[in-house]
Amino acid sequence: MKYRRRIFFTDKQKSEIWDRWQRGESMSSIGRGFERASSSIYPLLARTGGIRPPDRNRSHLALTLAEREEISRGLCAEQSLRSIARTLKRSASTICREVRRNGGIRQYRATASDQAAWDRALRPKVCKLACHPDLSKTVSRKLRRKWSPEQISGWLKRAFPKELHKQVSHETIYRSLYIQARGVLKKELLEHLRAKHTIRRSKHASLKRNGLGQIKNAVSISERPASVEDRAVPGHWEGDLIGGSKNSYIATLVERHSRYVMLVKVANKDTESVVSALIKQSQRLPRELYKTLTWDRGKELADHPRLTLATKVDVYFCDPQSPWQRGSNENTNRLLRQYLPRGTDLSVHSQAKLSAIARQLNERPRKTLQYQTPAEKFAECVASIS
Repeated sequence: MKYRRRIFFTDKQKSEIWDRWQRGESMSSIGRGFERASSSIYPLLARTGGIRPPDRNRSHLALTLAEREEISRGLCAEQSLRSIARTLKRSASTICREVRRNGGIRQYRATASDQAAWDRALRPKVCKLACHPDLSKTVSRKLRRKWSPEQISGWLKRAFPKELHKQVSHETIYRSLYIQARGVLKKELLEHLRAKHTIRRSKHASLKRNGLGQIKNAVSISERPASVEDRAVPGHWEGDLIGGSKNSYIATLVERHSRYVMLVKVANKDTESVVSALIKQSQRLPRELYKTLTWDRGKELADHPRLTLATKVDVYFCDPQSPWQRGSNENTNRLLRQYLPRGTDLSVHSQAKLSAIARQLNERPRKTLQYQTPAEKFAECVASIS
């Protein structure tokens, strides 16, 4: 039976791997750089959940490897501990403790003693969630409601502004999830995160997007009123169509001022079905809160003149391959994948079910709203026009 040779990386190679991972490169790309398969990169990254371990530094007061080698040579030459201490300009008690804890005069070895010193120095700080069980339970409950760690952290600061023991950073939550050695948050809670990763990905890792279609008589986003840009005035929406298996689709709408989300069930991707569904949905909103709609250049909105005629809503289209011009909608679509994973049949969801999902999204606090919820913000808009 043939066994594969075990792969070892030097400290320099490990540092480079972590540098490339933090820049957002894939494991396959990193592996190719070392002429290795991605399977040889994964164990190194997975050991700490994809989170780079901090560099370890030795105190300037600690004995160095060179000093330990000098001690070893002095013991072999049968020098006294005081003589070795004078040579190294160290106290005799320091040399005595070093030799005693590492085997004594006859068994002392410099390399083994230096490694033992590194091992003894491993004293990780106890995680805050481990020290506060009630806080850990609160975080777990919010994760099960599909709140992101950043939303949880922001909500805790808002709910308990003067009680630091009831607050925790989002980074601590992520580390407790991905580094299971901490033994605080159960690994099963990873299933409730938006991104279904077994290890933490770099924030620079990006997703690709397919090209967009052509729209006749499209009014460019550059002609959209300036008042829409600063989000100060409610009633301006961004929209998109997300797809699932078996040619199933759902229209997503996000109000720019409040980030309020609406999900619309559509029968098909054709423009007749999509525009008809959007017209029907518009009837549920006050006219003052439905003024403009910004869409990408997907052909599902080719019949936009009919939408404008029926609803009095001005429709604007993004520039080709410019999804950031509908940033709120793009972010919402990523949030939705927690509830509507890629590759699933979206047609099985009724409008009532989609409205329930939208309600849950609207009740999640948002960092951009100072951790208010979109539902709270949208309710303020409705009250202001009443």
